[in-house]
Amino acid sequence: MTNRAPLPPEIARRRTFAIISHPDAGKTTLTEKFLLFGGAIQMAGQVRAKGDARRTRSDFMKLEQERGISVSASAMSFEFGRYRFNLVDTPGHSDFSEDTYRTLTAVDAAIMVIDGAKGVESQTRKLFEVCRLRDLPILTFCNKMDRESRDTFDIIDEIQENLAIDVTPASWPIGMGRDFVGAYDLLHDRLEIMGPGGPQSGCGLGQDHRHG
Repeated sequence: MTNRAPLPPEIARRRTFAIISHPDAGKTTLTEKFLLFGGAIQMAGQVRAKGDARRTRSDFMKLEQERGISVSASAMSFEFGRYRFNLVDTPGHSDFSEDTYRTLTAVDAAIMVIDGAKGVESQTRKLFEVCRLRDLPILTFCNKMDRESRDTFDIIDEIQENLAIDVTPASWPIGMGRDFVGAYDLLHDRLEIMGPGGPQSGCGLGQDHRHG
């Protein structure tokens, strides 16, 4: 058996992932945070800003700006560490799910964004099943923990029961709602305190490296 030739370095360092969620779970705002920390944009808050500042790189269509939702998949790239990431922001609304299904054929992994107060919603469940069929690794991100949300253990139980996956927390929220101050990074044994320009208001609650 012959050894396969190594990929060119520029190809080997590229990673492509999608962000999936039910509408209004905070998917586009999380996308913006990735672009901010990757140096692709210079200012946070463009999604909620007024006028010209509102034209974020993902929600670029007039319909998207008027309705406040993503209706087409948008690909954005940024550098982080030694890797070049291609981030695909996908429509969450069911009216535009076909675009999301096609997008999931071209990514290496997916981040599933869940609203901390609402848990696993219908469109999230549908998109997750598409990822399962394609054997895509999933990282679950529980968003909006700085609002009144459900108990963390309840959210984990719901993810495991509704999606039939084993959840391994990567980080843990510190406080909730007005008392939310950040998250404890279990992977690197450190605190991530929220502040101006700080992390997104959520935490990584689940990793499913490969569906079986």
